[in-house]
Amino acid sequence: MVQTYTCTNGLRIVSESIPHFRSVAVGVFVKAGSRDESPEENGITHFIEHMLFKGTETRSAKKIAQEFDRIGGDINAYTSKEYTCYYAKILDHHAELAVEVLADMFFNSKMDVAEIEKERQVVLEEISMTEDMPDDDVQEQLWRVMYPHHSMGAPILGTVSTLKSFTREKIESFMSHHYTPENTVISVAGHITPALIRKIEALFGTFSRSTTAKNYKFPVFTPGYSYKNKDTEQGHLSFGYPGMSIEHADLFNFTVLNNIIGGSMSSRLFQEIREERGLAYSVYSYHSAYSDHGTLAIYGGTANEQMDELQEVIAASLQSIRHSGPTLEEVTDSKEQLKGNMMLGLESTSARMNRNGKNELLLGRHPSYDDILKRIDEVSLERVEALSDVFASEPAISIIRSKEEAE
Repeated sequence: MVQTYTCTNGLRIVSESIPHFRSVAVGVFVKAGSRDESPEENGITHFIEHMLFKGTETRSAKKIAQEFDRIGGDINAYTSKEYTCYYAKILDHHAELAVEVLADMFFNSKMDVAEIEKERQVVLEEISMTEDMPDDDVQEQLWRVMYPHHSMGAPILGTVSTLKSFTREKIESFMSHHYTPENTVISVAGHITPALIRKIEALFGTFSRSTTAKNYKFPVFTPGYSYKNKDTEQGHLSFGYPGMSIEHADLFNFTVLNNIIGGSMSSRLFQEIREERGLAYSVYSYHSAYSDHGTLAIYGGTANEQMDELQEVIAASLQSIRHSGPTLEEVTDSKEQLKGNMMLGLESTSARMNRNGKNELLLGRHPSYDDILKRIDEVSLERVEALSDVFASEPAISIIRSKEEAE
């Protein structure tokens, strides 16, 4: 059972006790992601994520790593478009130490100027690495096409020019406005003790910072085209269409539609493009649901000389499901797959901690597993068929292929 407690400063603690486990997963979720950045700040949330691991007044970066290695635990973080998460997984008797280290990083990171310069180079290498991976780069370019005038289309890593502009003052100013009690959720799952909850409240429940009111601009999907000439062994292609938000009544119907298209090995795209035609090794679709919108994306990679054929086959498959609709068998199988993926994916403390933290941060509530299963059961052939009309709209398309084949 998920329990939520709000501290006097507005920070929320979400806990799910699993007494028969010996592990504890704890995450610090901050509602600050790349969509919260101005164009000049693009990449700063991700850079802050890096900097919180670079040492505090009492712990060096090496000491933070050693403390977790010494107890056989893991500590890490990630930045998304809508939030940042710092998390750890440890044995239950080390849980209070893990919370102490996370709090130290959260409140006492030094933001040393020399460390900022070193980490700037690390992230520049990360940007270069992404550009050297065309299967990632083609999807990054797709987001630029879909949301050209909105921060949702900007890269989470930032750009070379924005990264070079980050100073200690800019970092601390951004944190003071976004790393606030109201924007923060501590999620913990596993073998939890009352003492651990008291520890979390003692460390996180009293700080105060004023939250800047967020005036989110709705990200309007924009069809368009991006073409990058690059010397690659394979060509890479990505389509994008508007999807559903996390609160949309049709979210699960749309998720089933995505599964039928390219969300599994039995999906239409995988079966036709890989199994029947041998046209691509990797082809899939995915649906990203956010607080106020969603995006359906399709990816395929193949030999440069087969790129035109791949694009034609994907487009034809999408129009086929639009005109003929899915079958009842496809919808039924996809619903069962969703149920299995959801339940099997919750067989770890980390998965439950993540689910609860995101639900509290973005939804402010915790749908039960039975409620979700009920919503999946309510998915209908008629609604999935109706939603396939999304493929009547013009897509966003991103392509990366070699210069020789592109000419």
